[in-house]
Amino acid sequence: MSSALLILPPDLRHGNAASSLAQLQAQIRNSPDAEVEIQAGQLTDFDSSALAVLLGCRREALRLSKTLKFKQFPTKLRELAVLYGVSELLVESA
Repeated sequence: MSSALLILPPDLRHGNAASSLAQLQAQIRNSPDAEVEIQAGQLTDFDSSALAVLLGCRREALRLSKTLKFKQFPTKLRELAVLYGVSELLVESA
């Protein structure tokens, strides 16, 4: 099965979260693939808005009955997800 590959930008903070979310959701909607992979390996400068963006992507994928996989979370992003109690919603795929 092929999957669409979405890559988070290196900088994902409050100031660009809304535009990043809109762009990622559009890519999820426009992808013909039933599976979407979001890679966060390039993400270096972020705040809790990054979690909101990822959760928004998850909602969009669920709405469209698409499978969403998360990969390459930076350690600090994983820690932030645990802190905010959303880590079970953003489970990384191997």
